[in-house]
Amino acid sequence: MDLFLSAVELLMRWDVLIALLIGSVGGVVIGAIPGVGPAVAIAILLPATFALEPIVGLIMLLGIYGSSMYGGALPAILINTPGTAVNVLTTYDGYPIAKNGEPARALALAYAASFWGGCFGILCLLLLSPVLAKIAPMFGSREIFLAALLGIVLVVVAHRGQVFAAGFLACFGIFLNTVGLDPVSYTQRYSFGQTWLTSGVNLIVVVLGLFALSQAFLLLTECDRSPEAHPVKTNVAKGLGEILGHKRVATVASGFGVLMGIIPGVGEFTAQFMSYTYARNTSKAPEAFGRGSPEGLIASEAANNAVPAAAMIPLLALGIPGEALTAMMLSVFYVHNVIPGPQLFQNEMDFVLALYIALLLLNLIVLAFLIFSTNVLIKTIRIPTRFLGALILILSFVGVYSLRNSTADCLVAAAFGMLGLILKRLRLPVVPIILGMVLGGIMEVKLRSAMARVKTPLDMIDRPIAAILFVLIMMVILLHIRTVWREHHEKAE
Repeated sequence: MDLFLSAVELLMRWDVLIALLIGSVGGVVIGAIPGVGPAVAIAILLPATFALEPIVGLIMLLGIYGSSMYGGALPAILINTPGTAVNVLTTYDGYPIAKNGEPARALALAYAASFWGGCFGILCLLLLSPVLAKIAPMFGSREIFLAALLGIVLVVVAHRGQVFAAGFLACFGIFLNTVGLDPVSYTQRYSFGQTWLTSGVNLIVVVLGLFALSQAFLLLTECDRSPEAHPVKTNVAKGLGEILGHKRVATVASGFGVLMGIIPGVGEFTAQFMSYTYARNTSKAPEAFGRGSPEGLIASEAANNAVPAAAMIPLLALGIPGEALTAMMLSVFYVHNVIPGPQLFQNEMDFVLALYIALLLLNLIVLAFLIFSTNVLIKTIRIPTRFLGALILILSFVGVYSLRNSTADCLVAAAFGMLGLILKRLRLPVVPIILGMVLGGIMEVKLRSAMARVKTPLDMIDRPIAAILFVLIMMVILLHIRTVWREHHEKAE
């Protein structure tokens, strides 16, 4: 009880509550604007959060991360254009329901399913906390190294059909992390005598370039668009009532979201497709899927909103981000010298619990906001894309320059912005670069720390958790090779 009261005390501060409100409402607005997305918003806000206390900055970013998918359903349903990348599946059934003359019903179902998924994810997070608090101290340098390696492997194999490209980009991210001072011996690496490379390639500069600037360049180089959307009247209470008739689908979809959120490199897309496939295979009307099935819409929205809470589990317990957004949040921890991992659960459990409670409050705030402001949000859909591009461009460069007042950082960010644009044009993933930088740094430090106690290669896996992680890595690689082999034979036939 004392722990809970301490967490509540952390949250009941005016600056924390304002950060939660800004993050929650801002995330919905960002999600509702096609072409922006939470990654761009978080990348732009990152430099500003470094000046705030860890709890304030993280809750603001968590608010944007957790609420953007609510807003992303709005354009997906009304104009068949997903507000965020993970709302693509929402268009399959949400737009047909709206087109059939029931846009209010579609939005109410989406909001209710999102709320269900979000609360389910937080409940699982709270139930798993005591287990995490016991397991986390069992992770030493070897275990964290292997867990980070597992994360890299999962990120690579998750990009089906692009494994070699994802692997190359992840290795490129790992290489970028080695530029500058060696973290152990403090000698220069790959700086080539250039003073601006002495401190290495800044993660936030790369994030702003790959996500924010590349999106700005993309919007500015495409044809200007200003989508049309008409006002609707939503009844969220009715949506919550209807979702109770499909509670099995909503619960299973949320379960998929939690499971996929915990596994690094998997995330919302896999959770959505698994839950959507399950809903269609178990439905009494599978032919309605893709034509306006409420079950399909519920499965999609419940799954993707259960992921954010679950994605915090590997981040907080091991300091290992599962995808780009949690990797950005990890940088906020590091800037304030708050190191996620086993020690966080032992020494600052009230801080962890405060983040959990904030996630629950976030869902309540977003639902209340959407009940009264859906028609105001519809107006954001109509913002011209080139205006958005110019705004993102300006804010990104301001954010980059404010980090270290460095023109070199702006040039590096612009270079990564062009790289991001090229990757987007080629339909290649950007996320492996970021995760390569973050996980590569963790792997290097933990491996060098572990090597002091390792005499033979088998010593790396001579403890139970290390052995389990090694077996998981080998299983993932072998299963992927088997899948590729089978697909090759099927095409040959």
